[in-house]
Amino acid sequence: MFSKKKIIQIIGSVAIGFLSVACADNKAKEAEINEDIVSVQVANVTQETINEKVITSGLLSSSTEARLSFKIGGIIEKIYVKEGQSVTNGQLLATLNQTEINAQVTQAAEGLGKAERDLGRISNLYKDSVATLEQYQNVNTAYTVAKQNVDIAKFNQNYAEIRAIANGKILKKLMNVGELAQAGAPLFLMNGSASQDWVIKVGLADRDWAKINIGDKANVYFDAYPDENFEGIVTQLSQAADPMSGTFQVEISVNPQNTRFASGLMASVEIAPSNTKAKTTIPIEALVESNGKTGIVYTIDENKIARKINIKISRLAEGKVIVLSGLENVNQVVTAGSPYLVEGKKVIVK
Repeated sequence: MFSKKKIIQIIGSVAIGFLSVACADNKAKEAEINEDIVSVQVANVTQETINEKVITSGLLSSSTEARLSFKIGGIIEKIYVKEGQSVTNGQLLATLNQTEINAQVTQAAEGLGKAERDLGRISNLYKDSVATLEQYQNVNTAYTVAKQNVDIAKFNQNYAEIRAIANGKILKKLMNVGELAQAGAPLFLMNGSASQDWVIKVGLADRDWAKINIGDKANVYFDAYPDENFEGIVTQLSQAADPMSGTFQVEISVNPQNTRFASGLMASVEIAPSNTKAKTTIPIEALVESNGKTGIVYTIDENKIARKINIKISRLAEGKVIVLSGLENVNQVVTAGSPYLVEGKKVIVK
């Protein structure tokens, strides 16, 4: 027979065994419950203005920069200026040898004289009914053509020289005396020196071009002046793309602020678009999947159930996703724990 003490020990061991089994069952049930619930964190869907700067680069030039050329071809007879020389508006820069041009003027004048004489004779004969109407009209037409030829020859004679179109400086001399200049071929690259006429011409993609307007402000930085920030303003927007590059040209006027500028300085430009609107944004961590312009995020309903949402993406900016559509009636999205979610999954929000 067991002693009373022994019986108490046996009863205690059995009780402990039952308690251990009960605790193990409770832990198993708790683990099973925890496996069905995912711990997540959420963030608000916000409406905010994203100030995206348009960053580009270009070369400094003058708004009056021009390539000067002869209207007609010929041998260059004289060049009156050198590279780097300052010039004034209307100053004579170069002339062609006018031997051939003057001969053309003389020839045209002689042709006009003959046409006048022929017209006089035929007019008298037509009045006497000796010449026909057709003969009179033909001679009259020849006279008109001869007169126009004189005007053309004299016009070309006047443009057998190059004059400065504004006060400025000769940046480059592209040909020398004695060379044959083709009509329209640049001889000088001239830069106007009027105050406040410095501009930077840049080429923008269509998406950036659409963001900005004339009058938008810009910050301009030059490699030549690394410690200075210059103020700029958008003054021109091209209304057609460059057929070669496919970009749209934008012109930014720059204030030199008493700094010595020169054509060709390399500039970095940051344009601050004024045309900004409030956009729907979410943290980039909320994006579970993306494929081009579409993506997937999760939200939590009132029953703490995960719901998958397909969204349309505009772009990424400043660590956020700009959403075009899909979140119209959604206030929060899951940011942490979303990789473990599926549609209908129970969650606990931390």
